[in-house]
Amino acid sequence: MKLENKIAIVTGASSGMGREIAATFARNGAKVLAVARRLDRLEELAKETKDCAGEIIPYEGDMMVKEQVEGIIDEVIKRFGRLDILVNNAGIMDDFSPVGDFSDIMFEKVMKLNLVAPAYSMRKAVKIFEKQGGGVIINIASIGGLFGARAGAVYTASKHGLIGLTKNTAYMYSSKNIRCNAICPGSIKTEVASGEFMQKINKAGMDVAMKGIGLIDRPGEVDQIAEVAVFLASDASSYITGQCIVVDGGWTCY
Repeated sequence: MKLENKIAIVTGASSGMGREIAATFARNGAKVLAVARRLDRLEELAKETKDCAGEIIPYEGDMMVKEQVEGIIDEVIKRFGRLDILVNNAGIMDDFSPVGDFSDIMFEKVMKLNLVAPAYSMRKAVKIFEKQGGGVIINIASIGGLFGARAGAVYTASKHGLIGLTKNTAYMYSSKNIRCNAICPGSIKTEVASGEFMQKINKAGMDVAMKGIGLIDRPGEVDQIAEVAVFLASDASSYITGQCIVVDGGWTCY
């Protein structure tokens, strides 16, 4: 088991990629504090994985609230006395608006969840990692953080920021056995379309962003992201840090 006896946090663990990452970590032997607002879904996940080598610990938390973002680190230390892996997965899509059209509310919410929350959790986690001699951070970014128009202006900016934060952290802490990488999914089958701002799309912006959608041969599955997360969390990737691993089925190769 690649993550035997490891202690992990996975945010946004009630659905999609976060749920699968948490489950796959548990199957690989990790104890996972699975964080989301929907406690009922987390409890379902815990039941589904109860026979795994590891364990899912459901934890209700809102990553839009700074105190709760920092509180997840306190909780895992209280329960286990250490933290080995932090996965910042919680995120939200914008409505495809270009810079001239985005609303203040959308800007604040998308930035807070996609960039500010990971920054706060990372700030607290690295202090734990320094004391214990190492740790791993995995940020779920997007190919929208590498290219200009896979989404609207706000989501694109938030994921570019997250990638910058990933690279800076990797270099700043490389001598302390603290690794930080990002996974950049392409088109993955998730519940992203059910997001708050996806209910009222800026059609003009989406029409521009979706010009390249026909280049995707097939959408990916959440387990394909989870397996990359396991690799980055494990000792198999011990010399990999500061990298943005694209998982997009070749979409960005054209």
